[in-house]
Amino acid sequence: MTDIAKAIIQGIVEGLTEFLPVSSTAHIVIAQEFLGMDRTNSFWKMFTVFIQLGAILAVVAYFWKRLMGFVATFPGFGSRKDQDSAVAWYKHPLSMVLISFVVTAIPCFLIDKMIGENLESLRMIGIALIVGGIAMYFIDLVCSKRVTTERIEEISLTQAIVIGLAQILAAAFPGTSRSMSTIAGGQLMGLSRSAALEFSFFLSIPVMFAAAGYKLLKHLMNESAPTGDEWMALAAGFVTSFVVAFVVIAWFMNWVRKHGFTPFAIYRVVAGTLLLWWDHNQRG
Repeated sequence: MTDIAKAIIQGIVEGLTEFLPVSSTAHIVIAQEFLGMDRTNSFWKMFTVFIQLGAILAVVAYFWKRLMGFVATFPGFGSRKDQDSAVAWYKHPLSMVLISFVVTAIPCFLIDKMIGENLESLRMIGIALIVGGIAMYFIDLVCSKRVTTERIEEISLTQAIVIGLAQILAAAFPGTSRSMSTIAGGQLMGLSRSAALEFSFFLSIPVMFAAAGYKLLKHLMNESAPTGDEWMALAAGFVTSFVVAFVVIAWFMNWVRKHGFTPFAIYRVVAGTLLLWWDHNQRG
């Protein structure tokens, strides 16, 4: 199988799983394992992060009008009419997103080496899938009945900080899922399902742009520049993840408004159990 074909398959997996609370990282690792790829290869490590940019651009495209609405009402931007309806900068949704991002980014930068080591452990990923699935089930079951914040415009500083802290778990333990940790963190702090999901989408923009940019820069500084074929693989994975992620976002937003996260929790436990079984047989 060619590298471009492998890149497209990984792009499909990334687009399908990035915003579902099932861990895109875990599924990319599983896909690479079944494709017989060298997961320690520096290019494919960078590729795994880089194609997330395609998924993130899908978020920007899907929520473009909403994002522009937030920008227009942020103090110092937009028209006089927009400014009349603006809230103080420290209460604005964009500020809450940036605060959560900072809370996440600094610790993650410091533990980058540990993140890389855990990314290579199928056992760690399997355990994180199972534990995260169980936690998500009970959090959704209990917290969906104790909602205090229906819309992200109502999110407080404390809620933003806790969601940022929760996201560190996803970075430190691949398989936890960035989406799952932010949604669960939001629900624990009283956010409704839809508000927790929407905030998770918006928070993913700075987090994943920063992560992908950092990994790409680090790769270019420490390794040789990608070859022509490698750039083609990057482009194929990027475009594929964008298209698939856009469709998934639209579907998932509608799903969450009507249903809970239980099916995803069950899927995580099953997938994690199968991954641990697979890893045990590989070692055995």
